[in-house]
Amino acid sequence: MIKIISWNVNGIRAVLKKGFLEWIQGESPDILCLQETKASPEQIPDELRNIYAYHSFWCGGERKGYSGVTTYSKTKPLSEVYGFGLGDEFDREGRILITEHPDFTLLNIYFPNGQKDDDRLNYKLRFYDATLSFCEYCRKEGKELIICGDYNTAHNEIDLARPKDNENVSGFLRIERDWMDKWEAHGYIDTFRKIYPSSKDAYTWWSLRTAARERNVGWRLDYFYSTPEIFKRIKDSYIMADVVGSDHCPVAIRLGV
Repeated sequence: MIKIISWNVNGIRAVLKKGFLEWIQGESPDILCLQETKASPEQIPDELRNIYAYHSFWCGGERKGYSGVTTYSKTKPLSEVYGFGLGDEFDREGRILITEHPDFTLLNIYFPNGQKDDDRLNYKLRFYDATLSFCEYCRKEGKELIICGDYNTAHNEIDLARPKDNENVSGFLRIERDWMDKWEAHGYIDTFRKIYPSSKDAYTWWSLRTAARERNVGWRLDYFYSTPEIFKRIKDSYIMADVVGSDHCPVAIRLGV
């Protein structure tokens, strides 16, 4: 069984001070994908770069202390790619890290947040479309895909605690949710929702400003999507809501060999 975990850590150096090394050694995932690391590769201390039993790959953006994704893997990937290669617009923020494994291609993505203004919302939507274009190209090449990360959108009303209150908030706008519909119409499977179609109160992000986590007033923003063939091997997809240290919690899948 292969265990893959994805977690928006909201700062890798911050979570290091909250027991991260002990957590990863105790949980022992085969692959760990992190988002919003907020650190360039040259800023990473050796204790994070060289965790026992793991190869690590770091993708940072042009802007210091912003964005960033990291993938740890016990088995060295066949290859790693930083960005989609579809233009600097999508690759300069350090949001995309792709690792090739024997049976699947793993995309670790930190999708943009669109709440700042209309420009960022439009950028988020263009980023979504670039993701779809890249993934469709990979599928035409015969690759099976697992696409994990912080998608920054709650897809349906079941995916957040207060849908009516957030209809006009980026992260639950109809235009963002329509893209998620389009994503799934192309055959990408929300692994958690496919396995647990009616699971309620299943959230992965809670606002730090309102003690929302204690009241479980949250949003499901973090996903594992997959292409249909590799989904047949996914035995479970679950949310690790008891893991603290960030405003997000980890999500995970177990993949049969």
